[in-house]
Amino acid sequence: MWSHYITASTVDEALAALVEHGTAARIVAGATDLIIEYELGARKNVHTLIDVTRIPGLDAITQDGEGRIHLGPLVTHNDCAASPLLRQQALPLALAAYEVGAPQIRNRSTVAGNLITASPANDTIPALMALGASVVLRSQGGERTVPLAEFYTGVRKTVMQPDEMLVDIHFPALDPARQRGAFMRMTLRRAQAISVINAAIVLSMDGDKVASAAIALGAVAPTIIRAPEAEAYLTGKTLSADTIAQAAALTQAAASPIGDIRSSADYRSEMVRVAAARLLEELAASQQPVRIPEKPVLLADYSQGKQLTSRPTDGPISTVINDQPYSFETGHEKTLLRLLREDALLTGTKEGCAEGECGACTVFMDGKAVMSCLVPAPRAHGTHIVTIEGLAGEDGSLHPVQQAFVEHAAVQCGYCTPGFVMSAAMLLQEHPQPDRQQAKEAVAGNLCRCTGYYKILDAIESAGAIAQSVE
Repeated sequence: MWSHYITASTVDEALAALVEHGTAARIVAGATDLIIEYELGARKNVHTLIDVTRIPGLDAITQDGEGRIHLGPLVTHNDCAASPLLRQQALPLALAAYEVGAPQIRNRSTVAGNLITASPANDTIPALMALGASVVLRSQGGERTVPLAEFYTGVRKTVMQPDEMLVDIHFPALDPARQRGAFMRMTLRRAQAISVINAAIVLSMDGDKVASAAIALGAVAPTIIRAPEAEAYLTGKTLSADTIAQAAALTQAAASPIGDIRSSADYRSEMVRVAAARLLEELAASQQPVRIPEKPVLLADYSQGKQLTSRPTDGPISTVINDQPYSFETGHEKTLLRLLREDALLTGTKEGCAEGECGACTVFMDGKAVMSCLVPAPRAHGTHIVTIEGLAGEDGSLHPVQQAFVEHAAVQCGYCTPGFVMSAAMLLQEHPQPDRQQAKEAVAGNLCRCTGYYKILDAIESAGAIAQSVE
């Protein structure tokens, strides 16, 4: 893991730290990709993390006087999925953000991090590229704006320099009167899956004719690509069945996919054609299927949001866990999961994968469900954390979710149970009477290796009634 963890209180402090530590340093916000890379041994030369999550004003989604939408570098995927502004005037991005990982991941992972990671399968990149986004990179020498289409140079490679920080993402808002956009991805499972392919399309209309088109594709080339021939073909045409079929074929021709463990190259190529056709058909009908609920499950209670306190870089990690104060002089190089288990001796939170895949380590941090295996321990300073040990009442009474799990025999080996219970408990705070679909969304990031999930879902649905009866 890392050996030096710097907590920056301003952007200038972060930039100074980048200069001081050079290529051995990385900016960290959500850390959901970075910690996995550490676990896989891919970051052996990165010894210093520069935490920017305590810098005020970087987590906003705003619109300026010229109609451009701005995302700060700390805006999370759940922030995007829940944003009325994005759902109305940047729907492809809201759709893409909602498809990333699972609720616990989306509560931590940032759109800026998704862009910088530069995987050709990342979902928000095609959406933002189709929207015409640019990024603002800042160093001690000044700022530069780079169109997203010019940001990538290869697989996981960008034009960013070691001393630069991404400080803004911006793009023109869609005009609902004349512009339409959509996003689609195809995966091997419903959640926690890397895209086999993904696609975003934005059309500007002049009456019933296409005035201009932007088509962006992911997981079909070393970088996210556009389909310029298909875009040019669509311009000036109505979206007839023949036009859509030809545009879809031209979009397919733009892709040059490889075969890997998730898909053959031939399948990816055909799915590009299928996705392009489906998206164009939806946009032609102006009646897109609902891929994101009106009130998506976030596993977050934003009313509990707290202003993070500053933290001396070399100071102790002081936090409140289950309403009890803790101060840790050591453990700065660990994840929150290992700090909880090894230093706080709260072993109810389980380590199942240490890669954010199983959800067994789910805890609440300042009212948001997170996977503690993907949170650097120093990030917990000044926060309020709840683990499975703190869920029951002070008198020892079970939480309604715990009671429901008992009544429905929703436990087998029990190893995954703390994570399921925590996810379900946060769901009840969001949706006191959850339905089946909401229960499925809530545990999309939790894996059970014993059951078929039916009793777990039954328990979550019934927990609302138990909670109501207790009240």
